Amino acid sequence: MTVTRPQKRRITCVGEAMVEMAPSAAPGDYRMGFAGDTLNTAWYLRRALGKAWAVEYLTAVGQDSVSDRLVGFIEGAGVGTAHIARIAGRTVGLYLIELKDGERSFAYWRGQSAARVLAQDAGHLARALDGAGIVYLSGITLAVLEGAGRANLYAALTQARAAGAKVVFDPNLRPRLWPDTATMCRVIMEAAALSDVVLPSHEDEATFFGDADVRATADRYSDAGAGLVVVKNGGGDMLTRDGAVYASHAPEVVARIVDTTAAGDSFNAGFLAAWVAGGDVATSVRAGARLAAQVIGQRGALCEVEG
Repeated sequence: MTVTRPQKRRITCVGEAMVEMAPSAAPGDYRMGFAGDTLNTAWYLRRALGKAWAVEYLTAVGQDSVSDRLVGFIEGAGVGTAHIARIAGRTVGLYLIELKDGERSFAYWRGQSAARVLAQDAGHLARALDGAGIVYLSGITLAVLEGAGRANLYAALTQARAAGAKVVFDPNLRPRLWPDTATMCRVIMEAAALSDVVLPSHEDEATFFGDADVRATADRYSDAGAGLVVVKNGGGDMLTRDGAVYASHAPEVVARIVDTTAAGDSFNAGFLAAWVAGGDVATSVRAGARLAAQVIGQRGALCEVEG
């Protein structure tokens, strides 16, 4: 079944925003910034969408100065912060990027991250998603939640869909965040069953779900209930399944890869911005690929791009 565009022009991105320590040009030097997979997508969505669309970020932060700086950063990017909760005794997580030949690895410190309790208050969560046209989340969003947070989020997503919102989900498989691979795969498919659009990356899906090819990835998420699946495939051809219709899409040619951080996050933003504006699937995939190509040619998760 083809997914219809949302009528309400607000995208709410849900997840964890973190302090990012990214390598600078000088060896051993690092630059402090803020990032996180769903925050990256919100940041690029704000740049890619017209003023008719609102972009909001839903998370939780502490009451300390670094949390103040993070909220100020999000506001400065033009992303709404009205539903960011402030949690006493918590702060924001931190990660450090290491690069080798353009590929990145990460070290994380997130034990006291306030985002782990972003979905503890079911009432707050429901109010934050009320009126959204799109709710965007990732596998990392689900992985970091404590206690009843995941069940609360599922209920809020179900309620939002009943009110007309479309749920867009990037599985973003990160096994280090989960107790075991089986739990990760189970929860990812639970979320997929509540989603209208799924944006997986085939390399990860093949590793953890055993998908033989991009079509197997597309079919698994479509069979779970997603109306539109866009399978990213690194430097290979991407595949979309829109209802029963399959299409292959060549990747953008990239002259020089500097840092692949936020490649998928920025693709998702470019794709969604074009799709909600009425672009067909092929046009939207090209928009996502163009944006991601700009991002991976620069350092860090968040960088300036052309509209």
